Amino acid sequence: MKKFFILFLTATMFMTLPAVKVYASVNQDTTTVAPPDDMVFTEVGSAQDSAVNKIVKDSVKKDTVKSTVAVKKAGDEEKLTLWQTFIKGLLFGFAAILMPCIFPMLPLTVSFFTKKAGSKSKAVGQAIIYGLSIIVIYVALGMLVTIAFGSDALNALSTNGIFNAFFFLMLVVFGASFLGAFEITLPSAFVNKIDAKSDKGGLMGIFFMAFSLALVSFSCTGPLIGTLLVDAASKGDRLGPAVGMFGFSFALAIPFALFALFPSLLKSLPKSGGWLNSVKVVLGFIELAFAFKFLSNVDLAYHWNLLDREVFLAIWIAIFTLMGIYLLGKIKFSHDSDLPYLSVPRTFLAILVFAWVVYLVPGMWGAPLKSISAFLPPTATQDFDLNNLTAAQPITETKTSIKEKKYAELFHRLTPKGFDPYYDFEQAKQASKELGKPVLIDFTGWNCVNCRKMENNVWSNAEVAKRLKNDFVMAELVVDDKTELPVSEHYVSTFSKKKINTIGKKWSDFQAATFNSNSQPQYVIVDGDGHVLVPPQGADYEPENYIKFLDSGKAAFQNKNK
Repeated sequence: MKKFFILFLTATMFMTLPAVKVYASVNQDTTTVAPPDDMVFTEVGSAQDSAVNKIVKDSVKKDTVKSTVAVKKAGDEEKLTLWQTFIKGLLFGFAAILMPCIFPMLPLTVSFFTKKAGSKSKAVGQAIIYGLSIIVIYVALGMLVTIAFGSDALNALSTNGIFNAFFFLMLVVFGASFLGAFEITLPSAFVNKIDAKSDKGGLMGIFFMAFSLALVSFSCTGPLIGTLLVDAASKGDRLGPAVGMFGFSFALAIPFALFALFPSLLKSLPKSGGWLNSVKVVLGFIELAFAFKFLSNVDLAYHWNLLDREVFLAIWIAIFTLMGIYLLGKIKFSHDSDLPYLSVPRTFLAILVFAWVVYLVPGMWGAPLKSISAFLPPTATQDFDLNNLTAAQPITETKTSIKEKKYAELFHRLTPKGFDPYYDFEQAKQASKELGKPVLIDFTGWNCVNCRKMENNVWSNAEVAKRLKNDFVMAELVVDDKTELPVSEHYVSTFSKKKINTIGKKWSDFQAATFNSNSQPQYVIVDGDGHVLVPPQGADYEPENYIKFLDSGKAAFQNKNK
């Protein structure tokens, strides 16, 4: 049922190597590192993709053996593949068809081609050209976004505070527009000029007809296009915006060609009416809900501590409750028609929305909500959590000579309750030597979706949690934190010639230089001297596989120290 709710909301908007004993030095070197600002930090999506592809021994110097570990990058929930971007574009395109600016145009446009062409075959040809023109126009828009920002900038959007804040405001504006506060329109002079050129005959005339449709319908499609471009640009491949626009325009072009082929199907279309504006309003609520994910990204990275998990959930509960009340006809917006009775589809949709709200409510008291756990702020940001009242401390006390954990005041809000990691690698290695336990390095991030999914779906497993708390010294290294390092710890990378001045850059440097990897989450098991014991791995949502990984690391550590 939970998966069905997630599928419903998504549709409405919008893939191990055997353990090899290898000793690799991972002593931190802050003088020769990889360039953090030019690097794209993605997340490893599966056990197969997160397996080590290559381990190369570079040199042997007395007691230190250095090797390079390369980890394959893969698409996942946060980093969209081109296919995922295309499908998302399709969903947005089908939603756009139901907009009041486009739906009434279907019979008018098809009828125009049929009458003007004089024959069915010619009308079909013109309608297909019209559809292809729509695709060309929107794909060109996607390409312009890539060219304007550049591939490097697009890939950096997901963790950039300014861009995330801008996206939040933009989605709020789009949501308000859909709710009827105002209409986003293009300059009328420009629209009229393009419309005049559509009167010309031939292929150019048809092209400008399609261009006119894109411009006239912008008040409805603009927010959808903007949201899709933001999503594709910040989470996808460099071609993401173009591929997303291809999916969007392909869905938009299908009905025009289909009804030109089978004009009789026009009679089966529902009549235009107030239901079209209801579609806009529902999408407006969804735009508002998803806007807060971008605000959450900024809030976490800059430690504002405003949008804790329960606050985030409270906002979502309010938004979706209002949506359900709207669907029942109990509230009305400026462009809405009177609702004399409740239709069956509208009733079913209201039931689904209210069921979704009921599912969210227990999250206010700490319910894991695993279906959307990756999307929510970390559970540690929740002040009142019934789930963790009896598990707030680690299972066993681990006393060391370390009196104060570095960076703990910053990152305790990121760590799932019940775990007690170090946030500095040198301290973790010291604790490892004193306690006689291996170190589990967790390269993570505030905005790492798959990190949250691993924590909520895998670390919550009783056997996994027991091993993490009792058998390992955990080192949680946050690669996207914006906190400034003390001036005495600033340095310039001799490799990139760039200044390393934040905690996030420090650990992203360390990960890239040591493991030749820029993916999160990445889990590395080392001994107290920083030697890699087993091949690292990324996100694997099967607790059994993660247990095997942990057990292999513990066994390698024990065998080495016999």
